[in-house]
Amino acid sequence: MGKPLREATSEVRSVAADWNRELDECLVAFADETVEDGHTRTTLRRDPFGVAAAITPWNFPFSMPHWMVFPSLLAGNTVVLKPSEETPLIGEAYAALLQAVLPPGVLQVVHGAAEQGAALVSGDVDLIAFTGSAATGKAILRASSATLKKVLLELGGKDPLLVLESADVASAARFAANNSFRNCGQVCVSTERVYVHETVADAFLDDLVAAAKRMTVADGLDASSRIGPMISRRQRNKVVSQVKAAIAGGARVVLGGDDLDSDSLFLHPIVLTDVSPTLEVLAEETFGPVVVVQTVPSDEVAVALANQHPLQLGASVFGATERAEAVADQLDAGMVGVNTALFGAAGTPWVGARQSGNGFHHGLEGHRQFAQLRTISRRLPR
Repeated sequence: MGKPLREATSEVRSVAADWNRELDECLVAFADETVEDGHTRTTLRRDPFGVAAAITPWNFPFSMPHWMVFPSLLAGNTVVLKPSEETPLIGEAYAALLQAVLPPGVLQVVHGAAEQGAALVSGDVDLIAFTGSAATGKAILRASSATLKKVLLELGGKDPLLVLESADVASAARFAANNSFRNCGQVCVSTERVYVHETVADAFLDDLVAAAKRMTVADGLDASSRIGPMISRRQRNKVVSQVKAAIAGGARVVLGGDDLDSDSLFLHPIVLTDVSPTLEVLAEETFGPVVVVQTVPSDEVAVALANQHPLQLGASVFGATERAEAVADQLDAGMVGVNTALFGAAGTPWVGARQSGNGFHHGLEGHRQFAQLRTISRRLPR
């Protein structure tokens, strides 16, 4: 998909490094449990749904199939995987690793675009796991409602970063640059909105611009590359359209924008300020190397603006620890990082709130969503 080789290698290694831990975690997640109250003994069983359809995105084309396929299989389901049409060979390669040891037909791969995805959703499957846009997630829910299939959705984000008056501004800016522009901004938990306290806004912008300028935009196979190309012309055009509309609507360009009319799929980092909240670049997920920085007079205003958006996947807060944790408690996002990224300890669920998710991945409870919970009870002898 064009991401820098160091990031692509890291993606594959992260799956390999977690393989045994996740296997052990799934064995615990799907094991029977017993509950007794003195009168009745109940066994909690987690059985296969049957056939699971896994529809995966292009931005993490190796790890995202793993998130869905691995626990599905360990729960006892058979799986039909449809990798993104943008990165079909990577999904095929992941499946081949498992197919080498699985019985024939337990894991099958279907290639195609929206038509094939819709056919899977409407087909004779029992579980649908999808990662992608909120709009497609809503369409999947509508299509599956007739039979009330189990649906597991990990959807888009419009992640905010809150920079408090007490923040280490340089650290916050370095984080913002990396989290806004890595993978060319094509990450569901990219920082797309920044709400920075007015007393540190100028210093933050200066540090953010400096950090972004140090990120080399180049072919992903170039060892110096920190930002590769966008996945497709269609995705680039969407991002460019949002940025141009913002500029026409009065936004100020602090960094970038020189290559908006280029024919290249490369797009250098763009930092915008003074953006009207009604413009698409703030109202909709961008999924490109663009971040909007808004100055706020107080933490309360920052929290209110952060919580306004219907997509609530992740967020980060930078500030003095006690105050930052207090602010984090007020945010609606499913995952929040305090003076760091939102990624949790090993075994932590990956969970979105509001329109960013329906169900979640990872951890014991995340794995268990790939199985049907059943209870079997019997009376205890007196």
